[in-house]
Amino acid sequence: MDLGLNGKLALVTGSTAGIGFATAEALAREGARVVVNGRTAARVDAALAELRKAAPNAEIQGVAADVSTAAGCARLIAAHPEADVLVNNMGIFEPRRFEEISDADWLRFFEANVLSGVRLARHYVRGMRARNWGRIVFVSSESGVQIPAEMIHYGVSKTAQIAVARGLAETLTGTQVTVNSVLPGPTASEGVSRYIAQAVAASGKDEATLEREFFSTARPSSILQRFAAPAEVASLIAYVCSAKASATTGAALRVDGGVVRAIV
Repeated sequence: MDLGLNGKLALVTGSTAGIGFATAEALAREGARVVVNGRTAARVDAALAELRKAAPNAEIQGVAADVSTAAGCARLIAAHPEADVLVNNMGIFEPRRFEEISDADWLRFFEANVLSGVRLARHYVRGMRARNWGRIVFVSSESGVQIPAEMIHYGVSKTAQIAVARGLAETLTGTQVTVNSVLPGPTASEGVSRYIAQAVAASGKDEATLEREFFSTARPSSILQRFAAPAEVASLIAYVCSAKASATTGAALRVDGGVVRAIV
């Protein structure tokens, strides 16, 4: 299927690994001009080299900028003042008991997971509105619907992303600019893989055993009963970014493996 993205400039934050990298690759394969973003030049350069192998004919650029800060967002905007597609993927997570989540932690999660996307969308939506075409996607989480007891601050930040996406979509009524949130379930992202590796080292159990235990205890409602691959999530994001998804806006779209027990 031709997603109608040939020549469109797509900016994907946090795209040196995991869901972000898989999304950048999917968009590049569709002919979009892709801007890869990560915190360090080394990470960005490594991702660009890998992407160029996967999509040798694609036009790919990179910007090293920590978009969890206002200065990092400004640096990214200065490098690429206009974009047709914005995927707000960069985010942080960490399990922590509620009593141990400090004010500083709450603010850190809000700035990274919420304000990063707010700052970038606030800038790029102006050009999209002027051109009367654009796609903005906030990569949220099923944790924004079912707040996880082990990381409430993370869940709340993901709920906020869903609200921002819906509210922003409302301001674009009657235009050809769409705004949506995508809600992955447990995914084998870089952070999750690192967490599992640490758990393997600490427990002596193998990865398959820990994965089974995770889904039997932490996410028993999962129908998939495994971690999704980043590419499985990226395929939905790429579609939402496409010309084909012109009637999909203001939506919270789940790719959660059935974790959320709801039929809508």
